[in-house]
Amino acid sequence: MRLRIVTPLSVVVDEDTLAVRAEDDSGSFGILPGHGDFLTSLAISVIGWKRSDGSRRYCAVRRGMLSVSAGKDVAVATREAIAGDDLATLDTTVLDRFRTDFEKERSDRFESNQLQLNAIRRIVSRLGSSGGTTFA
Repeated sequence: MRLRIVTPLSVVVDEDTLAVRAEDDSGSFGILPGHGDFLTSLAISVIGWKRSDGSRRYCAVRRGMLSVSAGKDVAVATREAIAGDDLATLDTTVLDRFRTDFEKERSDRFESNQLQLNAIRRIVSRLGSSGGTTFA
C-alpha cells in the first residue's frame, strides 16, 4: 500500500506500508491491502503504520480527511501533520506545538472580540449623541 499524508504546504509522508492504523470520531480502525474504498474525517489523532522492514512510524494530524482507494492507496489531507518514529517524543512535540497554536488562536479571538466591542460602543455612543434611539 502507499500512504501519503499532505498539508497545504508540504508532503509529510509518502511511502510504502504494510498496514495503517488511524482514528476518526467513531474510533480507531485498521487498513490492510485490499481494503474497500473508504472516506472519513479525522479528529486530532495519531496515524500509525508498519513499514515493509517491520519498523513503525507515526504522524499526528490536526483534523483532516482520510481516503482509501483501489485497496492500495491511503491518502490523508490535513491542516497540520507532525511525523515521528517514537510516540513519546512525538507526543511531547505535538503537545508543545498544538499548545502554542491554541494560545495564539485564543489571543487572536480575544483581540477580535475587543475590536468588535469597541466598534459597538462607538456606534451606540454616536447614536446616543445624535438624538437617535437610546438603548436600555
